[in-house]
Amino acid sequence: MSCRKRCKREIFRFAQYLFRLITGTLNTDSVEDELELSAVRHRPEGLEQLEAQTRFSRKELQILYRGFKNECPSGVVNEDTFKDIYAQFFPQGDASTYAHFLFNAFDTDHNGSVSFEDFVMGLSILLRGTVQEKLIWAFNLYDINKDGYITKEEMLDIMKAIYDMMGKCTYPVLKEETPRQHVEVFFQKMDKNKDGVVTIDEFIDCCQNDENIMRSMHLFENVL
Repeated sequence: MSCRKRCKREIFRFAQYLFRLITGTLNTDSVEDELELSAVRHRPEGLEQLEAQTRFSRKELQILYRGFKNECPSGVVNEDTFKDIYAQFFPQGDASTYAHFLFNAFDTDHNGSVSFEDFVMGLSILLRGTVQEKLIWAFNLYDINKDGYITKEEMLDIMKAIYDMMGKCTYPVLKEETPRQHVEVFFQKMDKNKDGVVTIDEFIDCCQNDENIMRSMHLFENVL
């Protein structure tokens, strides 16, 4: 197999792996299979530190690192790569805007790239974090300009990006005004003091009292 084909195959495998992690469709059996099939030749420096800082085991970190390095040998992922990954899984829509927002949420030091450490720390919260930690991470995703508040326009931008990503997969087909209608309902519910912005306390309180949101949060648990 040529180097080019092998590289493409590994990139696609990593994209599949990342997508299964995020969507909660990766089960324990598939992890065990991957462990037996893959021999990790290189371990990143600070693996012990990452093991202490995250809720991943050493073997899980090795699997993630192997996929990460195959995807990006330089050790960092830029925004274009992030967009390419999401474009593979949502070809029926436009995932670029949502991938941009998600990339910024992973890029915690805002230097324009996501390192393995950034990636694993975020993934640990999404998959193994407490409900509070997951909600704080979600708040950061919606707080686009990072000023500590979510405005109605920011919420609408994220909602539109999600609908654009899903494309024709939604059923019934959504009308153009549907995202704004949904945001109006959510925002009014979250903005308890009606000051036009949602604070992190308002966001967490509202989500914790919403049965559907809590159910979706628990879906992420123990998928790896």
